[in-house]
Amino acid sequence: MTAEKVEIRQKGLNRRTWLKAAGLAALVGPAACGTVSLPTGQGAGVSSSATGTLASLRATAGLGPLVPDTQLEQAALQQAGYMASRERMSHTTGWGKDFASRVKDNGIAGAAAENIAEGRFDQEKLFDIWAHSPGHRRNMLDPRFTRFGLAYVRDGRDSSLRYWALVLGK
Repeated sequence: MTAEKVEIRQKGLNRRTWLKAAGLAALVGPAACGTVSLPTGQGAGVSSSATGTLASLRATAGLGPLVPDTQLEQAALQQAGYMASRERMSHTTGWGKDFASRVKDNGIAGAAAENIAEGRFDQEKLFDIWAHSPGHRRNMLDPRFTRFGLAYVRDGRDSSLRYWALVLGK
């Protein structure tokens, strides 16, 4: 087979693949109009893996550990997903929801705080960054908080880039 024929077959395959994807998007697009758009990257609630890190940090300040909470983790995953879908860090969503209204909408009562981050780093580096930032550290060491939720969503175009959210509450 000549190089020219290989190139033609590759172009045909790419065109065919593109046409299939476009057709699928045309079918799925109208069905998805009534739903909230989701980020294109993968995400996860990772509260249980952060329990020891937060407990150690709080112990240095004479505070008890925080308990992972599924409600707060869901709120964190929601915010991380929003940031990933918009490719930017923000405590406010594009739908005009600030942190206070999102907490209320998620049924979270009492004092609450949120740390967010964006970067190409793992959870260990994330907490190192937050521990050396006065505002983020203050949130994690707030004695009013007893529970937390931590989540991330990967950027859909760059899987090494993650959007992180930590929600702390009573």
